[in-house]
Amino acid sequence: MAKKYIPPKQGVASQLFDVASLLALVFGALFLPIWLKIAVPSRVEELPPGVSYQLQTDGSKKWSGLTWEKLRQNPTMQQQWEKLGYSKEQAADIITQPFKYDIDVLGVGITAIVVIGYFVFMLVMSEKEYREVIAEKFD
Repeated sequence: MAKKYIPPKQGVASQLFDVASLLALVFGALFLPIWLKIAVPSRVEELPPGVSYQLQTDGSKKWSGLTWEKLRQNPTMQQQWEKLGYSKEQAADIITQPFKYDIDVLGVGITAIVVIGYFVFMLVMSEKEYREVIAEKFD
């Protein structure tokens, strides 16, 4: 008759350390790109033809040539902006600075290599531990 396998027990302190380590890794993975300013979307100002502004001393903008049509907003869009409480000057600050989302192919490739490498590592380690358990139980 085979000996009953009893897995090793982990103490409470070790479990808390594991949880804290995993939380630190998750927060690091999520916030590190932001702290390093890698994951910040870029916004480039694109003024429509015939529209310009001058910065005032109080930081506000004095627009010239600004119309809803030049911002490429139809009457329905204009109405929605106004329902949200935006004037055409306030909406121009948002409309003329669209987000640019460019895909960093190198970054995606490195991420894929890290994820696949981690998966292979876990597969190899799991197989090793599985074989140890089988050997412990049946040898």
